[in-house]
Amino acid sequence: MNEVEHIASIADVVRLAVAPVFLLSGIAALLNVLTNRLARIVDRARTLELQLAAAADGRVATLQASLRRLARRARLVSWGIGLATASAIMISVVVVVLFIDTVVGVNLSAVVAVLFIAAMLALTLGLLCFLREVHLATLYLRIGAPEPEHTPRDAERRSATDRAAAR
Repeated sequence: MNEVEHIASIADVVRLAVAPVFLLSGIAALLNVLTNRLARIVDRARTLELQLAAAADGRVATLQASLRRLARRARLVSWGIGLATASAIMISVVVVVLFIDTVVGVNLSAVVAVLFIAAMLALTLGLLCFLREVHLATLYLRIGAPEPEHTPRDAERRSATDRAAAR
């Protein structure tokens, strides 16, 4: 291959590498969101742990339940971060393999395909972890004046009792 053809083939690889690089930017944004969510979960857990030390007996069980939910959410976010990071690493390796394929002249298209598929699977699983964490976060969401000593189920039972007593 002459020098002009070689430069043209490298230019083609650069064009091919642009899409994965944009994908890396999207994954970086997702990682930013996930790490911010993890930081908020950790901050909330620390606040609840401080409250737990001075809590009245009736509130201890509620705080412990909240801490368990936060721990579950933190694990999901952590898995999401790990999977998104693994995806980004595999996409980076795809770009490197594309260049190696062109420069060395070895056909590595199967390696590129497998890496890209694995990266997309990891990203999909990371997004599913994110979706589940958001679902858990909104499951116990309360808007308005909080009643920290009661769980949502206790509040439902109490409101049913209040309605029955009002009749």
